[in-house]
Amino acid sequence: MKRYWSRLLALVLVVVIGLTGCSNPDGLSGDYRQDTLAIIGVLKQAIELPNDAPDKVAIQAEARKKINDFSARYQRSNSVSGLSSFTTMRTALNSLAGHYSSYPNRPVPQKLKDRLAQEFNQVESALKRGA
Repeated sequence: MKRYWSRLLALVLVVVIGLTGCSNPDGLSGDYRQDTLAIIGVLKQAIELPNDAPDKVAIQAEARKKINDFSARYQRSNSVSGLSSFTTMRTALNSLAGHYSSYPNRPVPQKLKDRLAQEFNQVESALKRGA
């Protein structure tokens, strides 16, 4: 009987570890186009927040996490590293991450907002073209 319980426990542990290992903790699907559009949506929301928004800190923290997750997943991927949409996206992400790191309590300046909006539009049009 003791052998039965130990084997059952081992089987349950293997199943649990297998299922949790297959989950995607960063929230990205693995589809570059879909992930890029989702990140752009989150970042646009974070940029356009008014200064007195009650959940501003939480949304900015989520934006920073998404930037880090996106960078970690795609920066070494040879299949996307040569795409124009990826290089433009990395430029936008680096700019916004730099602002959040250097000036965490200051709002995003209008000049940076305008540049990010332009870069996000370039990325979206490049993704429509497949580049």
